[in-house]
Amino acid sequence: MQSPRFPRRARGAIPRILAAAALAGCASRPINEPITQVDPKGGYRASTRMAKLQNNDPQTLFVLAFSGGGTRAAAFSYGVLEELRRTPVVVDGQHRRLLDEVDLITGISGGSFTALSYALYGDRLFSEYETRFLKRNVQGELLARTLNPLNWPKFVGGSAGRSELAADYYDEILFEGATFGDLLDKPTPTAAVSGTDLSTGSRLAFVQSDFDMLCSNLNTVHLARAAATSSAVPVVLSPVTFNNYGGTCGFQYPPWVQDVANPAGRSRPAGRALLRYREMQEFQDSGNRPFIHLVDGGVSDNLGIRAILEALEELEASPAFRQALDLGRVRRIAVIVVNSRSDPSTDWDRSESPPGFASQLLQSSSVPIDRYSAESVELMKDIVDRWKRLRELRVAQARLAGAIEAQANASVPRIDSYAIDVSFESLQDATERAYFMNLPTSFVLPPEAVDRLRDIAGRLLRQSTEYGSLVRDLGGKPVD
Repeated sequence: MQSPRFPRRARGAIPRILAAAALAGCASRPINEPITQVDPKGGYRASTRMAKLQNNDPQTLFVLAFSGGGTRAAAFSYGVLEELRRTPVVVDGQHRRLLDEVDLITGISGGSFTALSYALYGDRLFSEYETRFLKRNVQGELLARTLNPLNWPKFVGGSAGRSELAADYYDEILFEGATFGDLLDKPTPTAAVSGTDLSTGSRLAFVQSDFDMLCSNLNTVHLARAAATSSAVPVVLSPVTFNNYGGTCGFQYPPWVQDVANPAGRSRPAGRALLRYREMQEFQDSGNRPFIHLVDGGVSDNLGIRAILEALEELEASPAFRQALDLGRVRRIAVIVVNSRSDPSTDWDRSESPPGFASQLLQSSSVPIDRYSAESVELMKDIVDRWKRLRELRVAQARLAGAIEAQANASVPRIDSYAIDVSFESLQDATERAYFMNLPTSFVLPPEAVDRLRDIAGRLLRQSTEYGSLVRDLGGKPVD
């Protein structure tokens, strides 16, 4: 039998492909550096960076939470940034943009790209993000690279994986090799994007305070690797592995731990705080856990507000924590949750036969995440409402005790709270709501869909009464 003949170009490629396959077992990942001693004032921390923000009111603590959801989430959260950018406010007699008041942006999966990109580029983002990421076929290009045998040495065998290949690609098209150390002097909000510990389900954020638990230096970690971690959908993409040096650098637990960890005198509420304390202990155990494998942050917190809920609970339960944070100057706390949750329509309930295996698998993972996300938003609103009612009660009690109003206000610092939920579920038009709810969770969308997501984000913000109150309280007027 005659041997098959290949074109000359194909024959030349065969040795390269064979060489790539031979080297596949050598694939290795970047190694995160250890630290020998925690520096509470060093590294990429929201607590130290907020005081350095320019044109930012220290009396306002302003947080944005960008959910997961692929390009849908990235475009929707970008639309919120655009709306904040064109909304004027007046602080201390100075005309500013509401965007300048943002202190912290949490990001999950698709939302992590917008959070990290704005932290890196600031206003430059608004002239480049569409072409570099939002209107790019990121998913198709990643698939092509994965199927190219010449790229196999980067993710086959060893400790690397498909997510490391994705990180290289994100660096090329968006992050330009930037690390968290490059963000230290940026006049932008702190971006806290998260991954999920595959073994325990714990959240690990890419901020130095969390990397202190691993006794590792975040400054040298690439932004692209953080984005790849936060969007590493299990099975579809590989976990991203970090070395754990926990327990070797003098890590000190935060002040709230002493108030919630003691069973005999535990302060309440303590449910989430206590769970977080246990997670912190697990990260410290590098003897049994020398490696941490992280997957998509949406597995543990698809809205990016779990850390916010924990912080609110810790503030309630711990006088020591309140004193350490020194909230005396804070007069308002605002949280905007940008919820990109979709709800594709199905016809399963029209048939006696149940859906197939793949559909069952996808639904069994997405339903708990979506229900937990909806519950988290309502819980945050409940906490904010409880704070308002508690303050009103304490002021009333002070008045009944004969204290003058000024004394009552001094003993109970006034903190106005705003919990703003931006989601497709708020849309009144059923056809419009169905359009956005049926957009896929992928890293490619038609340009028209990207533009509609940006537009609807601004419209939903303007329609929010809570958002309108925040803007007016800051001396501004919502954009018409």
